[in-house]
Order: sequence, then structure tokens, then C-alpha cells
Amino acid sequence: MKDNVVKEKSFAFALRVVKLSKYLNQDKHEYVLSKQLLRSGTAIGALVREAEHAESRADFVHKIAMALKEANETLYWLELLHYGDYIDIRGFNSISQDCIELLKLLITIVKSAKSNN
Repeated sequence: MKDNVVKEKSFAFALRVVKLSKYLNQDKHEYVLSKQLLRSGTAIGALVREAEHAESRADFVHKIAMALKEANETLYWLELLHYGDYIDIRGFNSISQDCIELLKLLITIVKSAKSNN
């Protein structure tokens, strides 16, 4: 990958998700939704890292598209946690904006990679 912005942002986001999951477990005693959030929120960066060494353009597009799906799923879990009163509005707005930013970046990368085919 030529642009490291998505790599850096997805790693920083994963770290936020890890900390949020820890908070949800320890302070809110919420284990099911936080586990889903942890899985999807950290998968984004892992898939971006996998895409760095894709075997082909198609493999690259597939891995980034999977990261996009994970980001979308993560936003779902964040919304559910917020509306379920586990995350306050300030915390939700902050982390969901980071997730939306990742979604936009990943959409742009997928579109660009597909059009350059």
C-alpha cells in the first residue's frame, strides 16, 4: 500500500476499540456486544495489514473490501452500545466519527483499486 494513512488510522482505531472493550467489560459488565465490537473493530486494521502484502490486485481489493465490511459492522455495534446506554453521547460521537472516517477512506480505496483494474 502506497498510502499509510489508512494503516495508521485503522491501528489507532483498533487501539480505541480495545480500550473501549476493556471499559465495557470492567465498568459496565457488558461482555457480549463488547466482544463483537472488539472482533470487528480490530479486524479492520488486520485486514489492511494483510492487504499490504496481497498476492494480486484482486486479493488487495478483496481484503480492503473485507475491512470495509468490518468497519460497517463495527459502526453497527457502536450504535447498539450507544442506544443500549452503554456508551454516552460524547464517547459515541468521538469513536463513531473515527469509524466513519475509516469507512470513507476504505470506500475510496476500493473504488480507486477497482477503477484502476
